[in-house]
Amino acid sequence: MSTNNQVTAAVAKHVLELMDLTSLNEDDTEKSILEMLDSIDEDVALPAAVCVYPQFVALCKKHLSSRGWYSVKVATVTNFPCGEQPLSQVLAQTQQAIDDGADEIDLVMPYNQVIAGDPDTPWQYVRSSKEVCGSSVQLKVIIESGVLDTPELIAQASDIAILAGADFIKTSTGKVTVNATLAATQVMLERIKINGKPVGFKAAGGVKTVAQACPYLDVACQVMGRGWVEKANFRFGASSLLADVKGVVARG
Repeated sequence: MSTNNQVTAAVAKHVLELMDLTSLNEDDTEKSILEMLDSIDEDVALPAAVCVYPQFVALCKKHLSSRGWYSVKVATVTNFPCGEQPLSQVLAQTQQAIDDGADEIDLVMPYNQVIAGDPDTPWQYVRSSKEVCGSSVQLKVIIESGVLDTPELIAQASDIAILAGADFIKTSTGKVTVNATLAATQVMLERIKINGKPVGFKAAGGVKTVAQACPYLDVACQVMGRGWVEKANFRFGASSLLADVKGVVARG
């Protein structure tokens, strides 16, 4: 679909269906995570996933199942947010999250190593993490595009992630000054297309309204084609976006 930046109820619902509803706050509690789940209204649409810290994976899996929302995946983060944890720790955390029921792992690539001219370390983190995930758990690799502040570095980090086995490449942690941008999105989508592998894309951080989401949908349609922009291939990582979706839908 092409949205042509039309903020309609149909577009808002589609944005929600592409959303990883996210809570990655230092003060998250079981109560706050359950409140996030309670904010989902299946009469509007279900998100693609919820994304939480590893300690809340089992909680989310249990409560999503109890509500019959089996299509909503549970994602969690590893090597988060700075991308500087030892590989052994990252892999152990990945395995524990999978054991707890995680469907998707959002790994922070050691992006400072890309900047330093070391592509091998990031490649190893992605490759080893994907080996732990296997074929049943999706690996979404965060390249922190706002820190990789040139198109060349964004392209290189995207290529490393794609060639090492990422199922998705993701812009940002949402924890730095510059997060998702349309310019970075364009570069990352072009690298997916050029590499020719079945890799998805996730825009995370700073997309707070349906109006802000629409240009990302348009860029994806232009680069990847009209039929590509579905939750199997495209996600928004967001928290406050849900409220705007509900507002747009309510206005009709």
